[in-house]
Amino acid sequence: MSTVAQTPTVTDVDQAEIRRAIYEEGVIGRKGAFSRDWVATLSEDVDAAFDEALSRPGGAVGRGPNRYYVEIHPQALRGFVDIATHPWITAATEAVLGPDYLITEVGFDVPGHGAMNQPWHRDFPMPDAARDEHRLTSLHFNITAVDTEDDMGPFEIAPGTQWDDGEEFHHGMFPPKSFYPRYEERAVRRFPQMGDISARTALTLHRGTKHASLERRPVLVIGMDGPDGTNFERHDMAVTKDYWAALPESVRRHLACPVVDELHPIYQKHTIEGLVMGEA
Repeated sequence: MSTVAQTPTVTDVDQAEIRRAIYEEGVIGRKGAFSRDWVATLSEDVDAAFDEALSRPGGAVGRGPNRYYVEIHPQALRGFVDIATHPWITAATEAVLGPDYLITEVGFDVPGHGAMNQPWHRDFPMPDAARDEHRLTSLHFNITAVDTEDDMGPFEIAPGTQWDDGEEFHHGMFPPKSFYPRYEERAVRRFPQMGDISARTALTLHRGTKHASLERRPVLVIGMDGPDGTNFERHDMAVTKDYWAALPESVRRHLACPVVDELHPIYQKHTIEGLVMGEA
C-alpha cells in the first residue's frame, strides 16, 4: 500500500464550494491532486487489469464501439488506500453525502481508437430522493491515467442537467434526441491531465465523444453511496481477509464489500444497453 505522493492541505479544501458546484453544475475538478509518478503506477495497474479482463468472457462490458468498462477489486490498485484517504476526495464526499458514505465501486472506462459519440445519458434513473427532495445519494470520482488531448474522445458534460426529471427518458437514462440541442448548448468538454481528480453526480447528462487518437484514454472510476444510496447493488467488488486486516480503520468503515478467503474475477453486470452501439 503506497502513500499519497501529493495532496492538498486541509485549508485548500472548500467543502461549501464543492457542494455548491455539485448541486448547481453537477461536476467539480481538482488539479494536481496526485503526482504524475503516482498516476504512472495507477496506469500500469489499470493496463494490467484491462488486459486480464479482455482475456476472458464477461471481463469487460462494451459501452459502444471500442469503448469498455471494467470493474475491479480494490486491491488490484496499489494506490487504492491513497485514493480512499485523499483529503480532497474524502472532503468532497462528506460535503455531498455526509460522513457515513460507502465506497461501492472501483472500475475504469477505456475508450480507444474508433470509439464514437455516445448518446447523451445519465448512468442510472433518477432516485426518488433527487426528484422529490432535491438531494443526491451518490457521487463518482474520475482519475485520468493519461493527459487528455482533443483527439482522445474527451468526456463531455451538460452542467445543471442533473435535476432534469427524466420522465421522458428511455429507461430513465436516455433523453430523446429532440432534447440534444439543449445539452449541446450547455456542453463542456473536459481535458484532465495526469494527477487531476473530478467529482460528479452521474445524474448530470454526459457522454464520451469520438476518439480519433491511436492512444487509449483509461479513466478510473470510484463510486460512493450515501446512507440511502443503492449503487452497491450493481457491483461485485470484494477484498481478501489479509488485505482487509491491513487497511486503516478509516478506510474499512467506508468500504462496502464482502471479505473473502480468495478473490474471483468479476463478471461485469453493470451493462447499459443504450450505450452498446454508440450514437454516430
